[in-house]
Amino acid sequence: MVMASTEEQDRRIVLEFCHLLEKSKQLFNGLRDLPQYGHRQWQAYFGRTFDVYTKLWKFQQQHRLVLDSKYGLKRWQIGEIASKIGQLYYHYYLRTSETNYLNEAYSFYAAIRGRAYYSRACKEDRPDLMVKKLRYYARFIVVCLLLKKMKLVRELVIELERQIQEYTQTYEPEDALEWALVLDEIKGFIKADAAVSVLHAENANPIVLSHRLSPLTTPPCERSPQMTLSLQEILIVGSAIEQAKFSELTMDMFRMLQTLEREPQETYHGMPHHPMTHGGPHDASPATNRMPATTYVPGSKGYIENGDNRRSLRDNPHKYLLYKPSLSQLMVFLSSGFKELPPSGALLLYISADGCFSTTKHPQDYGYELGGLGLATSMKTRDGTDNGVPPRGKTAAHFKEPHCLYPGDLYPFTRRPLFMIIDSDNSFVFAHIPKYFGQPLVILMSPQDVPQNFQDVHHHGSIFTLFLHSPLTALCYICSVGDVAIHHWERCQSYVDRFVTEASRLVTRCRMDEIEQGIGYIDSSYVQFFGDDFLRTLILRFVFCDVALRLHRSFRGRHMRPRCEPPLPGPELLEHPSLAHIILQLATQLDVRGHFSDVPAPEGD
Repeated sequence: MVMASTEEQDRRIVLEFCHLLEKSKQLFNGLRDLPQYGHRQWQAYFGRTFDVYTKLWKFQQQHRLVLDSKYGLKRWQIGEIASKIGQLYYHYYLRTSETNYLNEAYSFYAAIRGRAYYSRACKEDRPDLMVKKLRYYARFIVVCLLLKKMKLVRELVIELERQIQEYTQTYEPEDALEWALVLDEIKGFIKADAAVSVLHAENANPIVLSHRLSPLTTPPCERSPQMTLSLQEILIVGSAIEQAKFSELTMDMFRMLQTLEREPQETYHGMPHHPMTHGGPHDASPATNRMPATTYVPGSKGYIENGDNRRSLRDNPHKYLLYKPSLSQLMVFLSSGFKELPPSGALLLYISADGCFSTTKHPQDYGYELGGLGLATSMKTRDGTDNGVPPRGKTAAHFKEPHCLYPGDLYPFTRRPLFMIIDSDNSFVFAHIPKYFGQPLVILMSPQDVPQNFQDVHHHGSIFTLFLHSPLTALCYICSVGDVAIHHWERCQSYVDRFVTEASRLVTRCRMDEIEQGIGYIDSSYVQFFGDDFLRTLILRFVFCDVALRLHRSFRGRHMRPRCEPPLPGPELLEHPSLAHIILQLATQLDVRGHFSDVPAPEGD
């Protein structure tokens, strides 16, 4: 009788596990159907998915012995559940922009590797299982790249290469070439990311530095009542064709998304904080009681919505990452960000793309006759012709390229505060966007050209975006400084900090001079954006880039220096002697003083 009762109990455990496993798969697969834009459309669904995976993970921990003997639970199946939870956290990070969820994804991915859940995948004689293992490695590498765990990234790449070799030799699969390309992409991305190496003084090993915003790197600011705006929504678009990329992240996107995030903190809202728990006699497992319950999922308006209706500000602005989007996709996501803006919120649009050039000799409409930016590559029809391209003939000159983003396409979005960064060889055409609606509007535009010796390394990412990401790295890069000892780096970084502090003071003084004396005018848009930590950082790093390139002997043409609209004042800011002096002092510290002239290049060059 006792035996029958035990068998019935075991049968119920197996049935409940099968039910939870099937339910979790259904919910996970349903995530693909959720809209990528907006907030409220997907949040409740994510909460239900987290709840089911929490139950599933705890259930297999509590009943591991029964599931091993009666269900035949294999270690790779446990690994698959953990991998799904890691993916949930990673996608939750992508949708919320909260970097702490990356740490949660990392903890599950690391547990899979540490406990060798996939170690016997090759023994199962199932190529689909090996593909799951390879995909796990690729996802883990992305998370480690974003967390700057570069030593581990290199170890994972070696392991992935070995796994790909084993997979292709064992099964001779049709996707062998695809996995070889994935491996090449990863290696190329890592190489491009290492623009400048910072080395330990003792052993000359590279040190990985984070370039996310922290209290130590936030530029100072003398607050004023006009500084009313905060950055709430971000679109990061990467469409540069020849740039290093991995997992739909170009190098420019990778750098910019870190620039627009704060350094993860040890503790954070919306997530219970419990240590790793032990999962029975076999191993320790990541704690799913750290998974957000439905009532603890971060809200959509920049704060955490807790069960007791308490609210706290979220750390990072919400952002969308778009890799080579079509024009219609870009417009949908831009409209969604526009719609979600709170009353005092600002939207940032960053685009890294190749230029789409106009042949109009006498343009009259600056919105559409100067060209723009190429987005997704044009689709080819079966007969090899461009789909959607206007017909040839006398009227062809009257048509515009349908896959091009023109300045005029963005006019409707200037109804709300808009901060734009255009990194392209046709960036200057965006200087003519009018302020029809009187809202704050700032446009930072990259140089349209670079010296000959930098044109062959476009694959490594844009110099302009590198300046916005890490000014000191960019300065070293344009002076061919490949590595710097850590103590020397820190000394040089102090000059960058001095520059930023001085530039911030000059911006504030320009505004005060305008109010008191009517001189040194700086557009009010800059002042309104200047109160936000991220936007202030971008403005001041733009100033650093402009001053450095003005002084650099190789960047002599006007097209080799950045522009901004509205223009920042010259003598009072961009050409101020104190800023030029700091750049030259920094060049001396780096022993590259010969790359710079004492007098900035004339504006007309």
